[in-house]
Amino acid sequence: MPLPDLDSSVGHSFGLEFDSVVIKQITEVSGLKMEQDVIELKQNTADGRYAIKKLPGRPKAGEVTVTRGLTEDNSFERWIKDSRFGRMTAARRNGSVIVYDYEGIAIKRYKLINAWPKSLEIGTLKAGDTSVLTEKLSITYESMELD
Repeated sequence: MPLPDLDSSVGHSFGLEFDSVVIKQITEVSGLKMEQDVIELKQNTADGRYAIKKLPGRPKAGEVTVTRGLTEDNSFERWIKDSRFGRMTAARRNGSVIVYDYEGIAIKRYKLINAWPKSLEIGTLKAGDTSVLTEKLSITYESMELD
């Protein structure tokens, strides 16, 4: 039986959606992962041999970094102010990292649960440089789901 012919996905652009607001100018996403602890169960088998069995444990929280060109939009700054001043009920949000194809159609969504901004880093400011200024937002989340 032949394998199905599947297209590999190429991320032509990325977006970040929180509170029904989509920021489509994301140029880079790094650190997206789902991870859980591993529990080692050590036991003796019926014939007396020592055996180690690995079992899934608790899921781990994660952290993702998104990068975009510096613009007048200050949504990243407003969001990080909430967490810096302890307003965590306003800072914790559910949202998604979205991968778009070449036609701008969303092909994959990574839903972040109880996410809040950990840090905001502005790219190097250098006089006379012709590179684009960027801002990197590190977002901590409690869990991730695939849509």
